[in-house]
Amino acid sequence: RDRHMIDWSHIDTVLLDMDGTLLDLNFDNHFWREHVPLRYAEKYHLDIESAKQELFPKFRNAEGTIDWYCVDYWSEQLGLDIVMLKEEVDHLIAVHPHVIEFLDRLKQMGKHRALVTNAHHKSLMLKLERTALHHHLDDIICSHEFGVPKEDTSFWSKLQAKLPYDKQRTLLVDDSLPVLRSAHAYGISGLLAVTKPDSQSPPRQVDEFQAIYDFSNIMPEL
Repeated sequence: RDRHMIDWSHIDTVLLDMDGTLLDLNFDNHFWREHVPLRYAEKYHLDIESAKQELFPKFRNAEGTIDWYCVDYWSEQLGLDIVMLKEEVDHLIAVHPHVIEFLDRLKQMGKHRALVTNAHHKSLMLKLERTALHHHLDDIICSHEFGVPKEDTSFWSKLQAKLPYDKQRTLLVDDSLPVLRSAHAYGISGLLAVTKPDSQSPPRQVDEFQAIYDFSNIMPEL
């Protein structure tokens, strides 16, 4: 494990994704792949497989758009109260190992810690209530404020207008390769992927970007 992957003397701002990066993606994966189909099947009197066959193409079509991340959009599309359904499985919301220690270490070093998430503010509020992550962050920015997801290169210039950062002295940690590509295209120099976003799935092979298994890999030494 290479703790020297990052030269911390060259970093002022750390941009951190939430789902899959700071938090276990198992919650979201289980929610969309199992829990929503279950409740959808109950509501529309379908078996679970038929529900999945109806839902999964809808999900795929919305991927990478702001709608995909919008709780209200899916509540309307599916006729389900998505926020309420999330609360039904909120015991699965969990912070990844070493995250809090990492965030607190960044604070001690005077780094600016910003959560940049595509999560809808209603999902965000639920997750912050359950994890208290906000106590370990300096800023929280939701892409819905800008009307474009992080996959869109214009997100990063909109972010810069709100939270000035030096592209050459910024690190982004995100489990989404499309998001990392968009940040790369914008010119953010520090980019790290996450190989194990979901605790219940095997690690992924990531070749395109430097990657960490968890935050112990880049824990700054004081």
